[in-house]
Amino acid sequence: MNILITGSNGQLGSEIKELSSKYSYNFFFTDVNELDITKEENIRKYVNEKDIDLIINCAAYTAVDRAEEEKEKADLVNHKAVKYLANTAKEKNIPLIHISTDYVFDGKNYRPYVEEDLVNPQGVYGLTKLKGEEAFINSGARGIIIRTSWVYSSFGHNFVKTMLRLKDRGELGVVFDQVGTPTYARDLAETILEIINKNLEKIKNKKAEIYHYSNEGVISWYDFAKAIFEIKNIDIKVNPIESKDYPTPAKRPHYSVLNKNKIKNEFNIEIPYWRESLKKCLKRINNG
Repeated sequence: MNILITGSNGQLGSEIKELSSKYSYNFFFTDVNELDITKEENIRKYVNEKDIDLIINCAAYTAVDRAEEEKEKADLVNHKAVKYLANTAKEKNIPLIHISTDYVFDGKNYRPYVEEDLVNPQGVYGLTKLKGEEAFINSGARGIIIRTSWVYSSFGHNFVKTMLRLKDRGELGVVFDQVGTPTYARDLAETILEIINKNLEKIKNKKAEIYHYSNEGVISWYDFAKAIFEIKNIDIKVNPIESKDYPTPAKRPHYSVLNKNKIKNEFNIEIPYWRESLKKCLKRINNG
């Protein structure tokens, strides 16, 4: 089976690349240099030439604050490119696996979000990601959409690496009034590959459907920072601050906990607890 991965230099794409040797599929890892997904004819040509059987879209415009200024750029990658991928998948009758975000919600919930909950994005990033989901669903293409949250990895830029970079400051302020669950990109990559491995027929015959995935547990960014320094045995004072004391161009959801029962039950997967996954990631960063 020939599998196309877009955005393969990002956190999730890089993790899939590392894990791909365990599987007997032919993977085609692309980033913007190999395949510009903002041009529909490029996608169609690539899928035809390489005889692609399945697409995993890891490409996204993820600069949440910059998206407030670069609306068109964010929309092109997060919405229009998804529409083009979905159109091609529909034409070729191949499934698409697309990654979305908790930012499609407004963060005002009081219990973990289920897939059917009302969406209400609060910024450009969330809105463009929602439009991408809708374009996929409206295309009639088969496959699944996986919404995730607080992604980190030993690859790329993320909260974990930022905290480690700031470790020598002696003191840090981190917001405590935004609550959610981190997602170790490697766990998500393994889940995607296992879904393909064990449930390929299911996703081939499935109208585009939404699933939620993050690690298990609930924490604030403050708790997350504390855990990183504790596991690494770094002596630094972390102060809890409110979001209003750390203003950003884009509004962050205050509550981003995702209910994962649907993906666990339908695909029979186990999801690791966030702290165990954080330990694994920190070990990889250490050895990297």
